[in-house]
Amino acid sequence: MSLSHRQYKDAIYEQLARIGKAVSAPKRIELLEILSQGPRTVEALAKLADLSVANASQHLKALRTSRLVDAEKKGLFVEYRLADDSVGRYLLSTQTLADSRLAEIRQLTRDFLEARGALEPVNRDELMRRVREGEVIVLDVRPSEEYAAGHIPGAVSVPISELKARLKELPKGKEIVAYCRGPYCVMSIDAVELLRKRGYRAVRMEQGVLDWRARGWRIEAGTGKTKR
Repeated sequence: MSLSHRQYKDAIYEQLARIGKAVSAPKRIELLEILSQGPRTVEALAKLADLSVANASQHLKALRTSRLVDAEKKGLFVEYRLADDSVGRYLLSTQTLADSRLAEIRQLTRDFLEARGALEPVNRDELMRRVREGEVIVLDVRPSEEYAAGHIPGAVSVPISELKARLKELPKGKEIVAYCRGPYCVMSIDAVELLRKRGYRAVRMEQGVLDWRARGWRIEAGTGKTKR
């Protein structure tokens, strides 16, 4: 079948639009963000994204149809994961573009952080340098499954749900940098708030594993360290 120039271009742009349609629902973007941290079952995804299992399944079906997500049978469950690293880079690019072009995102973030007393100036590049060189204690407050799937080298795994009970494992003589899934993840904000109230020097790092991987920096996997 021979296509005219116009038919070819229309067909190509229709295929490109499939990606936009796939991520047109806010919950699908959230599901991609969760999956960028590691594989999850539909039941786990539904709980983390505050969805019913039925709704989560429908969103995942749309993401699979557009080839953004893959699924694999694991025993009695089906495990979902990003199709490949390019999907994670796409998600990160979308976040970066939206943050630079949409003032509403910056205002929402500012209002949220101001209300929590967490809007202190932090030099992002300097903070990441200190993390990479081991000058601070790096605290990964994501669920343990996500830590095992991939984490910043040297990070200590203390899920936010366990932090209060495990504070004694963290020394007060060194600054703590907490991170979670990325710039819009609130677990690290909660962690810093709790640590400061208990007398620790703590700051939040917006960048997470997705950003680390996109920069070509090393990511560790496995249970690794749980305390220092």
